[in-house]
Amino acid sequence: MKIYWTEEGLKRLDEIESYISRDNPGVAREFINKILDKVEILMNQPDIGRVVPELSIEKIREIIYKNYRIVYLVKAEHIEILTVFEGHKQLNREEIKTN
Repeated sequence: MKIYWTEEGLKRLDEIESYISRDNPGVAREFINKILDKVEILMNQPDIGRVVPELSIEKIREIIYKNYRIVYLVKAEHIEILTVFEGHKQLNREEIKTN
């Protein structure tokens, strides 16, 4: 399966990297690479994540890396990364678009 990032997902990833880079750019790059590695697992195991509790929609799932939630949509041919955000927050439904 292919993985596609939505604009929102890429925007959030960039915000995370920018925030961490304030203290240590090297750590920021490493952290983002770890998130990308975690997402890559979905290519072969798209159902590995749990259903997002706030939505209870079978095809919208999430995986966790450190204290971040990576929310994705499983489609027949591919996976869309919808957003990435801090795990202590609730999912903001307006942030995700599920064509």
